[in-house]
Amino acid sequence: MGLIYGYDIYLRPGNVARVLTRLAALAAPRAPAAPPLDVTLPGGERLLLPFTSHLASEPVDCSTSSTLELDMSLLFDVDDALRQYAQARGSEPEADGRMRIGYIYATIRFASVLHPGYTSVECWAASSGMSRLFAQSANVRQAFTDLTAACGGVCCLFDTGDGAPEQVCWLNGEPVRETVSGPRFPDWQALVATWSDSEQCPSKRLLTGSGVCRTSHARPSRRPGSAHKSNKPAPPGQSRESDATPLPPQDHAGASRR
Repeated sequence: MGLIYGYDIYLRPGNVARVLTRLAALAAPRAPAAPPLDVTLPGGERLLLPFTSHLASEPVDCSTSSTLELDMSLLFDVDDALRQYAQARGSEPEADGRMRIGYIYATIRFASVLHPGYTSVECWAASSGMSRLFAQSANVRQAFTDLTAACGGVCCLFDTGDGAPEQVCWLNGEPVRETVSGPRFPDWQALVATWSDSEQCPSKRLLTGSGVCRTSHARPSRRPGSAHKSNKPAPPGQSRESDATPLPPQDHAGASRR
C-alpha cells in the first residue's frame, strides 16, 4: 500500500457550506460540458460543486448521511516542490501560473471522530508521489491553513496516516508547528481541549475530570477512514503506489447555491 498523506480541517458544522464553497474557488478549470455535483447538506442547503463523488456526478443527498466523499482537482501557487513535481510528470502551469494537482480525495465527516460537535474535512493525496508533495510543499500547506482560516476552522492537521505523530499546522487563528504526542499536546484530549466550546460534549463521548471531551481510547493510529482510502479506486491508468499524477477530467470551476 502506498503513502496516504493529507490535511484535516476541523470546523463547526455551520461552516461546512463555506468550506465547500472555498474549495470550489480553488478548483481547476473543467470542460464546459462537465456537469456540476449537486450536493444536499444536512439541514437541506444545496450546493453545486465542480467536483465528483466516487468519480461520478450523480446528485448526493447528505441529509441522512454522516459523510460526503469528493474527488477534487485543485490549483496551487507554484513553489520549488510543486515545480519539481510537475516537471517530473510533464505538467505545465495553468494560464494564471498556478499548478493543477488532482485527484485530491476529500472525506467530510459531519460529526468528526475527535469531537462530534465539529466537522472534519480530510483532504488526502491519491498517490505516494502526491503524498510526498503534500509533505514538502510550503504552498500546499499554506493553501490548507488559509482555507482553515477563511472558513472559521479551529484546527488543521497534517496527517501521514501511518501512525507517526500528526502535525498541528493551524490552531485557533494562529499558524503553529506542533505535534500530537509532543510537549504541548501529549494526547488528543489536550489538543481538543483548546478548541472553543469543546467542553460542550455530547453524551456519547466521555468526560474527563476537567470536562474535556474525549473518546474512551486514543485516536486510531491511522487517519479515520484510511482503510477506505487505501481501497479507493485510483483514476484509470493510475495506482495508489504510483508516483504518477492522477488525471481528472477538465472542467469548469466554481460553486453555486440552490
